[in-house]
Parts: sequence; C-alpha cells; structure tokens
Amino acid sequence: MPHVVWDWNGTLFDDQHLVIDGLNAVLDDVGLPRVDLAAYQRLYTRPVRRFYERVFGRPIADHEWQRIDDVYHHAYRAALDRAGLAADARPALDALEEQGVGQSLLSMWRHDELVPLVARLGIAERFARIDGLRDEGGGVKAPFLAAHLDALADAGQPDDEVVVVGDALDDAAAAEHVRARCVLYDGGSHPREHLEQAGVPVASTLTEALRLAGLR
Repeated sequence: MPHVVWDWNGTLFDDQHLVIDGLNAVLDDVGLPRVDLAAYQRLYTRPVRRFYERVFGRPIADHEWQRIDDVYHHAYRAALDRAGLAADARPALDALEEQGVGQSLLSMWRHDELVPLVARLGIAERFARIDGLRDEGGGVKAPFLAAHLDALADAGQPDDEVVVVGDALDDAAAAEHVRARCVLYDGGSHPREHLEQAGVPVASTLTEALRLAGLR
C-alpha cells in the first residue's frame, strides 16, 4: 500500500503570500528593497541562509542570522490568520483516506507551531505522523525525510511505496535521497519551468498531484 508524505508550507497550507511578507519584513529591517513573488521564485533555494545571501547580494554573518530568522517568523506568525489550506487540500486528503492510503506530514516549519495549527484546521487526525523542525532550521529536507520515514517504520507503518508531494525542488531532492517517488505541486516556491526540470511530474492542484502519482 502506498504512503503519501505531504509537505506543508506552499503545499497543503497556502501561505506563499505570508512567506513573501515575512521576507519583506526582513528586507525592511535591514534597509534593502522589497521583492515580489517573481523575484522570490527566481532566487529561492535551500539551505535558507543561502537564499537570503542571494537576496541580500552578499554573505550573511553569523551574528545577523538569528535576527533575520526572528524577524521573519514574527511577521509570518502575525499574519497567519490570512492563510488557510490549499483550495483542494481537503478533497485530496479525503480521497486518500477513502482508499486506505497512509498519510503523514513533514514540514520544515517549527514543530511546536505546526502541530497546533494543523489541529486547528481540523486535519490532524488524517496523519499517521506530523513532524516539523525541533531544532535550528534552514537546512535541506533530505535527512529529515529519512528520519520521518524511520519513525513511521518503527511505528509499524509500511513504507514500501512512498510518494512525496511538495512544492519545492528540495522536496524532489529529499525524495530522491530516500528513493521515494515525488510529485511537485506548483504552489509558489519556484517558477513552474524550474519544477519541470526536476524530472518528476508537476501538478497544478493537489488532486492532480494524486492522479499523477496513480492515486486517483
């Protein structure tokens, strides 16, 4: 039986506008020009510190990094009530549940904030496991996906056919790292043409992502 590992930010959770606002709060703080979605997509990469160096046009010193992270998350958190689930997130989750397909959630957002938000949105019970970042963030997703799958296996969840659904090239790289399948969702992190260069299917909706994965 397949198991779907969902990404959160930009995939199930439609928050790209909040991400841009958070980034612009950082740029305001350091006196740099604001960016729009097109500029964000052109520059976005992981690790996140490397992304900010692209935006700033210079290296970022260690003493600057904590303030950048704090300013971003303060602005993002303050605007959370302006974001919600992707338009077809609930139908996609329902479709998998009806088929008996296992589902879990792996995010690179802070775990202690992720879990109550997922619960508040009424979908926590859909997931066999929910994992966010429990320590310093900003790195690549691959080791976190490996640990997530190990935890699922320890709990008796089959992982013989894992499908990762996410919106970033880093999701595709993480899936390749654990030899899982991947479908990328055009949720805003990258221009679609960049997603299409990853060598995996690219979907415009979450229900289409499931169809491309053979799960609809």
